[in-house]
Amino acid sequence: MTGIIDTIKLAGTLVFAIPAALAGLDFLFVRGETAVGAALIGLAIGLVAIQHFLTMPTDVPELLAKRVVRTVAEEPESEPDDDR
Repeated sequence: MTGIIDTIKLAGTLVFAIPAALAGLDFLFVRGETAVGAALIGLAIGLVAIQHFLTMPTDVPELLAKRVVRTVAEEPESEPDDDR
């Protein structure tokens, strides 16, 4: 489950990735410059992939907080009903 912070981070990355991808498509299909177009599209894909998979040192406190909340908020296992 992603939170609002992850959504904002993705939006910030897409601010740079979408213009690079559009420029890459323009170079690739309109101007016929295959190398530049493919490089820009690869750059856009790389930006989003790195943002999604790379853990930065500034992300560690957020990850720890999520783990603590998940541990604290975990529902207890159901106990067997042994009425003796």
